[in-house]
Amino acid sequence: MTSVAIIAGGNKIQSRLTGVVDYAEQYLNGVGIDTEVIHVHQLDAEALITADFSNDSINETHKKIENADGIIIVSPVFKAAYSGIVKTYLDLLPRGAFTGKTVLPLALGGTFAHVLAIQYSLDPVIKELGADTIHKGRFILDKHITANEDGTYGYDQEAKDGLNKTLKKFVSDKAQVTE
Repeated sequence: MTSVAIIAGGNKIQSRLTGVVDYAEQYLNGVGIDTEVIHVHQLDAEALITADFSNDSINETHKKIENADGIIIVSPVFKAAYSGIVKTYLDLLPRGAFTGKTVLPLALGGTFAHVLAIQYSLDPVIKELGADTIHKGRFILDKHITANEDGTYGYDQEAKDGLNKTLKKFVSDKAQVTE
């Protein structure tokens, strides 16, 4: 695997969800994998809401998805489902956008009561987009990530261990598939 597109489904940059995105990006870069982060909330809002398939900013992100070997989708979980921001973007992807790609969902939420949101609500959409392999996602409790005043993030040991294990498996499984 040489490149991964990270789809970030938060509603702002300064959030613990960005901490998850940053962690994944640093991990992947540390093992020699290039990353492209798509912060969906920064795309043209009208184009997202009106499903404007001709919008340049939307089509630029499609190229990032097309050129990536793997995809990571990072979403907050609200009311037992992944974010509408992510869903709005995924609905604009072309049919088969994830064909030939390995996809890893990561979710951040306030309670383990929502841990199955990935499996029951996000995985079917990923499958519909043609993903060859969907990794078992990782749910991270938001209390395990802290936002520092300098704009960086802190991770407790449970978050680090879980993310390291999940990202290592994502990278090693994809490497075996592409060899």
